[in-house]
Amino acid sequence: MNLPPRSLLVIIALAAAASWGWRSHVKSQDGELLAQRVKPGDIRMISSETCGWCTAARRWMQDEGIAFDECFIERDSKCLADYQALGGQGTPTLVVRGQKVLGFDRSRIVELIQ
Repeated sequence: MNLPPRSLLVIIALAAAASWGWRSHVKSQDGELLAQRVKPGDIRMISSETCGWCTAARRWMQDEGIAFDECFIERDSKCLADYQALGGQGTPTLVVRGQKVLGFDRSRIVELIQ
């Protein structure tokens, strides 16, 4: 089947839009689920002041109403010590109900909360 180039572009655009829409839907469901199930103290995020992924995670959790505690390794010596004790591999490092999650991994957070 030979499609004209314009038709191919339309198909690609529609597929991209559908994919974006699905990701947004799943992201919203994740946030709703976590907001309902997370209790204060369940999620601790160890952050760095210059970490873009930390900013993204913080904004998402705040926007979704998810309870979490956050500390910064540059400001808090206990936070830095905890970060180092966890292996200090990068930020954000989240501790979700006692389990380490390296990076902003929504699906892993949801898995640990369920």
